[in-house]
Amino acid sequence: MLSEPMVVPSILSADFACLRDQLKAVEKGGAGMVHVDVMDGHFVPNLTLGVPVVRSLSGATRLALDVHLMITDPARYAPAFISAGARLVSFHVETAGSGSEVARRIQAAGARAGLAINPDTPLSALEEAIGVVDYVLLMSVHPGFGGQEFIPATMERLTALRALLRSRKREIPIEVDGGIGESNAWQLARAGANWLVAGSAIFSTGDPEEQTRRLCDSLRRQVPS
Repeated sequence: MLSEPMVVPSILSADFACLRDQLKAVEKGGAGMVHVDVMDGHFVPNLTLGVPVVRSLSGATRLALDVHLMITDPARYAPAFISAGARLVSFHVETAGSGSEVARRIQAAGARAGLAINPDTPLSALEEAIGVVDYVLLMSVHPGFGGQEFIPATMERLTALRALLRSRKREIPIEVDGGIGESNAWQLARAGANWLVAGSAIFSTGDPEEQTRRLCDSLRRQVPS
């Protein structure tokens, strides 16, 4: 049985000078996990953070670290992030080769394995590994930078993805990432999203605790349990 929809703050939009305080704020606001974007400057045109930062984050919050590997060689680097404290690790179908093999390596190292997919990649690309992974991460923006606008076609893709999972008898979470805020979080949850990644909507407000609470409350009010 899938849990109620969960708000997952993305630290890509946080103030890195005071990450500990911002993590504590979203904890108090009711966040379910913390989303950590790892970018290598190759798969996406941006560089972010690495294993040492994840290790520090794991000691600064009780929330599970949901690490999103936007890198060209996830099988090589995933174990190091898991050793550093990642509880969930997602990798991109566009880079994975055999997604099933990468997922099994992540699971063997002690984390839940997620398969991420970009907005322009057909959902059929998920077929090879969909029976192995623990969740699917549906990108609702083109990966690489925070603060982008939500791509409306994601709603249709989300409905189709949930139908695909049901056809394969897979009752696993769908995570949606990009351009999410109060205006669309509840609609995504109603359409089948379980984990809603929000960055700018939480950390660009000046009060991440209150904004996390507002997003959580909006889901409870408008999405049937």
